[in-house]
Amino acid sequence: MSSIAGQPAAGPFHVMSKPIGPRCNLACTYCYYLEKERLYPQEQKFRMDDAVLERFIADYIASQAAAGVAEIWFAWQGGEPSLLGLGYFARIVTLQEKYKPAGTTVRNSIQTNGTLLTVQWASFLRQHNFLVGLSIDGPPSLHDRHRRDRRGQPTSSRVMAALELLRAQQVEFNVLAVVNHDNVSRPLEVYRFLRECGVTFMQFIPLVERRDPQGCLAGPTEGAMDSASMQVTPWSVSALAYGDFLCAIFDEWVRHDVGRVFVQHFEVQLGLWLGRPAALCIFAQTCGRGLALEHNGDLYACDHYVYPEYRLGNIMQQPLGQLAASAALRRFGEDKRASLPRQCRECPYRFACNGGCPKHRFLASDADGEQGLNYFCAAYRRFFAHAGPFLDAMAHLVRHGRPAAAIMPLLAARRGRSASALNRTCPCGSGRALRQCCAPAPAAPCRGSPG
Repeated sequence: MSSIAGQPAAGPFHVMSKPIGPRCNLACTYCYYLEKERLYPQEQKFRMDDAVLERFIADYIASQAAAGVAEIWFAWQGGEPSLLGLGYFARIVTLQEKYKPAGTTVRNSIQTNGTLLTVQWASFLRQHNFLVGLSIDGPPSLHDRHRRDRRGQPTSSRVMAALELLRAQQVEFNVLAVVNHDNVSRPLEVYRFLRECGVTFMQFIPLVERRDPQGCLAGPTEGAMDSASMQVTPWSVSALAYGDFLCAIFDEWVRHDVGRVFVQHFEVQLGLWLGRPAALCIFAQTCGRGLALEHNGDLYACDHYVYPEYRLGNIMQQPLGQLAASAALRRFGEDKRASLPRQCRECPYRFACNGGCPKHRFLASDADGEQGLNYFCAAYRRFFAHAGPFLDAMAHLVRHGRPAAAIMPLLAARRGRSASALNRTCPCGSGRALRQCCAPAPAAPCRGSPG
């Protein structure tokens, strides 16, 4: 692999850019990023200036092109990036065109709360082929529990107006829903609401944060969960409740929506059941390929690790590709695998989990008290045990050239208890009876699942 201007070759990596830092027009109860203002106490604007922006775009395109990446993705997040205005993003597109090599495609994604989107915004996003991530936590009664503006006013009506605007303008979008203490007990209400709104790609992000005695959010290296000085925030979700949440939505999805609605967690797990590399960093064996860039050019090892000890350097002082190839980042990435507790190393689901996100590894192991177990371990194990037979069946179908969606008529046949249907030859081509091949045995019922 080639290098750029004598820099070490970093290989492909991804950068989540925060051009407005933590600044936002909302004051969501559970937001962990607003308090990142404390990292830059002298900062007034929190706006990535033109010099940093151009350096980032030029370096990122060059490093990815050198790594052989044909479609280069920029991810713009915050805070709320739309506060920067349309002109700022027009400048981004102009700079990308300036530095883009021939034969390379540049794409952009923007994560937004949607409250500032207008017809002009939607037209621009469609014209330049942006992928929009819209934050919605479910129907208004659930969304407005935590997602309010700085005057304390609910935001759901404005967000739903933005969703309709994106649909009307044919802008590609997906929805990110934060699973919190309030909506976790109503999984089907959340899922069906989003589906009925025409959402075809959903991400469900479980929320857990801890506070220290001073009320500050705790960093990833601070204290074990059983320490009296560290308390989970009231809006955090319990692990078992999150496991039930996933199982309930999976039961609805696997029977009715495979191939029509894409739920990130399920799609990633199907890939892992097929033996493919993890398409989501939290389930990969190692970390270090998803970096975070702050407004002033500071580069961090990960969006969840924007803390002084994980700062790699500044792109105005050292090239981006060089920072991404640093020994410090390699150590950070390998630590995920090296620090797995024995309970994880011996777990039959290790291939599907790999210990989860290191930021959430603050429990003690059930078996021997070893530190480093993931807070969501119980959730993942519950989901894998429940969904595993179905994921096995879908993987079997895909390996035999059939779509994963073919599981739905198989499940319908089993649900109807049709002996003739279950005894017919499986459509995957194995030659075996359906009941002995791709039709999974019924899973143990999960609280909140449909009948």
